[in-house]
Amino acid sequence: MRLDKYLKVSRLIKRRTVANEACDAGRISINGKIAKASAEVKIGDVINIKFGNKEMNVKVLATDNVIKKEDADNMYECL
Repeated sequence: MRLDKYLKVSRLIKRRTVANEACDAGRISINGKIAKASAEVKIGDVINIKFGNKEMNVKVLATDNVIKKEDADNMYECL
């Protein structure tokens, strides 16, 4: 699954366009490498997201294309 779509489906970032902009600005990395919006996300990857002065690390647990809002937390684990 594409990184920008994963961030939207998992509800880590609200909109896909915002996820694209964050990737273009270099604020998102996968397994320690700066990632583009088109990067593939696989189960077990660690995604680092920088929100201003905050930093969030999550481990990918699932890559479903469609998921209910209540189940979105099951797609990742905060580290």
